[in-house]
Amino acid sequence: MKPRFRDQPFAASPLLSRRSLLACGGMAPFALQLGNLLNTAARAAEKTGSSSIRSCILLFYYGGPSHLDLWDMKPDAPQEVRGIYQPIATSAPGIHVGELLPQTARWMDRMAIVRSVHHPMTNHNAAVVEALCGRTPVKGDLELLANDPLVDFPCFGAALHHLLPAESSVPLHVALPHVMYNVVVLPAQNAGFLGAAHNPLQVTRDPNLPDFKVDELSLPAEVPAGRLHGRRELLAHLTPTPTLPQKRPDPLQTMATYQDRAIDMLESEPIRRAFRITEEQDALRDRYGRHTLGQSLLLARRLVESGVRFINVNDKIHNGQLANWDSHTDVFPRMTNDLVPPADQAYSALLEDLHQRGLLDSTLVVAMGEFGRTPRINASGGRDHWPNCYSVVFAGGGIKGGQTWGTSDQIGAYPDTDPVSTGDLAATIFSRFGLDPHQLIYDGLGRPHHLAAGEPLTKLFA
Repeated sequence: MKPRFRDQPFAASPLLSRRSLLACGGMAPFALQLGNLLNTAARAAEKTGSSSIRSCILLFYYGGPSHLDLWDMKPDAPQEVRGIYQPIATSAPGIHVGELLPQTARWMDRMAIVRSVHHPMTNHNAAVVEALCGRTPVKGDLELLANDPLVDFPCFGAALHHLLPAESSVPLHVALPHVMYNVVVLPAQNAGFLGAAHNPLQVTRDPNLPDFKVDELSLPAEVPAGRLHGRRELLAHLTPTPTLPQKRPDPLQTMATYQDRAIDMLESEPIRRAFRITEEQDALRDRYGRHTLGQSLLLARRLVESGVRFINVNDKIHNGQLANWDSHTDVFPRMTNDLVPPADQAYSALLEDLHQRGLLDSTLVVAMGEFGRTPRINASGGRDHWPNCYSVVFAGGGIKGGQTWGTSDQIGAYPDTDPVSTGDLAATIFSRFGLDPHQLIYDGLGRPHHLAAGEPLTKLFA
């Protein structure tokens, strides 16, 4: 069974640099240097009631993990489908996962596997929009998909930033530990048509580095706090106040928003403290794993404690195809030796840590890729792109653990029962924050769009 599309070469695309932001003027250089890192707002007022959560961590396995070897095994299928791994029992009776997930298996009673997710996008860039926005991209599947803020849908955290009220200087949305690329910057990592003021605080350094810190959160030594306040008052006098409603964001007002939030962030001790990961005990850091994914998930837990509402953790996307989950060749050696062991270690450590700190019930953890892999192993010993059916895993956040949603057919190729769209996944996440998935948001031209193009999976939750 062959996918309809294989990776295509992409042309390079220019990126917005910090220098271009500095050229906008109007603020001291130390604050403007925050640029794309500080396009965030304050923490939203905490929701109450059984239907809401405090935070969400979205763990994104870029490239597409094999559902057939992890979450939806087919031990009775032919060898070219089932692969080499055996299913193992979990803490939830009757639910099995792949043998490479022994630590995660212990937490299955706090998890739910959705085994019938599907969408039509076979290209990474288009499929990422499905996964991280819950939308079918405007430009379709096979075209080059770089960022186009006039038409791009917002990612989940940006939509939450737009809709939830803010009350403190802690950012609502943080993304780490890097911006994702597939030759060009992948779409679905920012606010799209909602405007750059709703972009995440983007971390671009590896939390596993011995000297990890976010330099942009520190004042220059020559700028005391009093001088910072004086600059803020001056900016307030210089910033124009819009007199009429505008469909498109005003550039000066948008820059003023960047500046104001930059100062908020520089003055926020909770967020600066959250990034001081070296304060954690060595034993806990070892439990997560001394690798980028492990320390990124530990940092995500610290951000949850600081009050951040939505955290994207992007796994395995640095330089080259062998650095992510896109296993067109040698899928089994790569999963065994490189991809799955750190993922199993770090994910299980996150659930354990959140549980021990009393945060798991109020924190939804979503683990997904942009698609699954082909049911049949190809001639290169790999599995290719397969969006027609794959698995997404939920944990915490009020989940009724130890359950599955939907089934796939005998070879994991298509949903057999209870198919789930990416719009349904989006509606589920938004509804857990107490938002109506059917409410309207508006793009830069004033056109209305439903917050989510699906229905929440309410039966997953207690």
